[in-house]
Amino acid sequence: MICQTVTLSPYENATLTSICITNTAELKQAPRRAVIVCPGGGYHFLSDREAEPIATQFLAAGFATFILRYTVEEGAKDYAPLCEAALAIRYVREHAEEFNVDPDYVFICGFSAGGHLAASSGVLWDIPEVRAVLGDAPRGIGKPTGMVLSYPVITAGELAHKGSIHNLCGTKTPTEAEADRFSLEKHVDATTSPAFIWHTFDDQIVPVQNSLMFAEALTAVGVPFEMHIFPKGPHGLSLCNEQTGMLSPHTECWMELAIRWLKDFT
Repeated sequence: MICQTVTLSPYENATLTSICITNTAELKQAPRRAVIVCPGGGYHFLSDREAEPIATQFLAAGFATFILRYTVEEGAKDYAPLCEAALAIRYVREHAEEFNVDPDYVFICGFSAGGHLAASSGVLWDIPEVRAVLGDAPRGIGKPTGMVLSYPVITAGELAHKGSIHNLCGTKTPTEAEADRFSLEKHVDATTSPAFIWHTFDDQIVPVQNSLMFAEALTAVGVPFEMHIFPKGPHGLSLCNEQTGMLSPHTECWMELAIRWLKDFT
């Protein structure tokens, strides 16, 4: 097992932890697809429930897995988490041989605010701030192959999760223009990564319209996606089972569906 944590310089508070099966002469594994997990927490904290329990499920399904612990609170402004996500994707690709990863298949999975970060990495992958932190690396090295978005924060508008947007803007009173930088449905284009999206209809923290607006934006530019809207379940379900402390048996199948989407992705 390869279990190591690296700091994503120049961001001192951002780390990437690998949880990967060591390839040996006996195992003779083909290169695996990779999933980078971004826990939620409103860009205020990072949820343990949406970190290791998620990564180990993907590991058991045959993926190389990684956990991105990105900068939150005051440090989250100026696109810092997005730049950290790009650096994490770049790191996995540049160390693909070490981790036995297929660099053409590096996915990102996020929950709530982590879903916003995962979606940002697939939408805003080529903005000047990201290009600057990646330096002379090949264009697109920090763009995910695809995104798994779990009850994601998407919009900075009327239906926004205000706390997430305020932390990203660095103020509780952002101007409309400042907030719109993080309203992802407004920035989707034909280069956006494909997505797997799931949400619950009665989510009271991040309204389901966040996912619906994102799906509508993807449709408008011809980017493929799979989406599941489950009728019941509160925000923050994670695995929806005893392991993560919130039970929602009808919704628990999301992980199986996401794994199938990742494996079938071409």
